[in-house]
Amino acid sequence: MLANLFSPKAIIDENTKNWILDTFAWAIENFDINVLKDDARLILPTNEFYPGTVTSIEEMAQAMFIKTKNYAGMQKWPIELTSAAPTSTTAIEDLSLGAIIRGEHAEVDVNMSNAPLMLGFTQNQVNQPQDLIAGISQALASILVVSNKVLPPGGKEYLPQAIDLVACFMGFGVIFANTAYQFRGGCGSCNNASLNRKAALTEPETLYALALFCVLKKEPVKNVKGHLKSHLKKDFVSAYKSIEQSISSTTQPALLALVS
Repeated sequence: MLANLFSPKAIIDENTKNWILDTFAWAIENFDINVLKDDARLILPTNEFYPGTVTSIEEMAQAMFIKTKNYAGMQKWPIELTSAAPTSTTAIEDLSLGAIIRGEHAEVDVNMSNAPLMLGFTQNQVNQPQDLIAGISQALASILVVSNKVLPPGGKEYLPQAIDLVACFMGFGVIFANTAYQFRGGCGSCNNASLNRKAALTEPETLYALALFCVLKKEPVKNVKGHLKSHLKKDFVSAYKSIEQSISSTTQPALLALVS
């Protein structure tokens, strides 16, 4: 009874929690554990991570794209950003992947073509930088997940959720949590709903994935809370404490490899 009294409040149900743990382990096994251990960082919406002075909206978008691509460990992937109508017909299926797919030593080529994959954006999206970063990282996670030959737990039906989780796995959990839900009412100038990404994971699910990343990377709670929207902080702390207490008893070898 006393143990239950002092246990952190569960923010998601047991089945969802297990799926997140299993899918995170799947990501570790398929997307280069060494990049997660050695290079991955918790990416925050601050000038430390997205610095620099730019002279145009296009330049700003490109700068954010390059930074996001590097943080994702996909700097070697033939992917470009454009505000014009994409002219390349290169598809994810045209990519040829080597044994290492993320980081400085990644082996990624385009079969039968030198044309990169093109991601589009509108100039209005730059007015909501955090949403643009979330959209770019979601697109990169989508390319990574779809190019992988091993489906996530749950199969094709869970690909959208797995893509959001992989974005958190790559370090974008704070930005994803902050953009998982956007208020649609009130003053029309406060938010442009057309610029928001489509979230597959709910706020609590995204917070749990963020907390798992932080526990595995030994990122202190205090480094995270100040960058989350106010209504997300309490649930993040609950998720973090719950994972911290239970992670050592996980049956997932991939997770245990990072805990020890």
